[in-house]
Amino acid sequence: MTDHGVSLDLEQVSILLSDDGRETVERQRLGVLMNLLATLPPPPDAAELFPQYPALRDRFLAASHGDDGELLEERFLEFYAHLHMHEALYTASERQRVDAAGGYWSHAGGLSPILKAGSWIHPETVSVDIGAGNGLQALLMQKMYPHARCCQIEISSVMVEIGRRLQEWLEIPENRVEWRVDDVLETDLGGWNFVYLYRPVRPVGPGEGFYTRLVSALDEEPTEVVIFSIADCLGEFLPETFERFYTDGHLTCYRKPADARTSK
Repeated sequence: MTDHGVSLDLEQVSILLSDDGRETVERQRLGVLMNLLATLPPPPDAAELFPQYPALRDRFLAASHGDDGELLEERFLEFYAHLHMHEALYTASERQRVDAAGGYWSHAGGLSPILKAGSWIHPETVSVDIGAGNGLQALLMQKMYPHARCCQIEISSVMVEIGRRLQEWLEIPENRVEWRVDDVLETDLGGWNFVYLYRPVRPVGPGEGFYTRLVSALDEEPTEVVIFSIADCLGEFLPETFERFYTDGHLTCYRKPADARTSK
């Protein structure tokens, strides 16, 4: 494999994915995302951080020239998940804090949130990924749907540093991403109108306080607020001002209209 990416045949990719059950616009976004990651050179420190990158990328590219759409998506998911980093880099004390709170270890949320987000992220959006890992999920949302700023909250300084390098790799302007090394249980909450989270903490004990604080902050936002929640623990805390408009058992989405607040 060379250090230079190759463009996909998007017409062929569209044909391969034509029976994937997605809405047309999401299928088109998937093709754009596949092409983006195909055309990029290897990320910084790929040999150390992403040792399977060459093999997984080549398998994905080979599938894009085949005749099996399911295999293409499977190979792409493997490639994407490797970039998201299954084995997150945390110190012993950081692991202890995350385990105690019941958070998930840098699990990739899959492609669905990225593909659906394009309908809800606008140029003026301020987004957040709570428990971001290396931030790839929100970085790709920022790359595909440029918006005012995305905030990445992550307890591991090592993962944040990797995320900063991925931001440079994706050529996202520095002022479009705020990196915050912090414990989600202690960080300041609010100021966002698009929220992505993958069960950062259990909804009991200290976690219950976190979700209550988050909901209170989002309920006070004067603009429309959209929430994408994976392995949803947030819904039980949301007031009636938030409408659930989508769920598939993995991703659950909520929306609060502008100026709708529990108590004005």
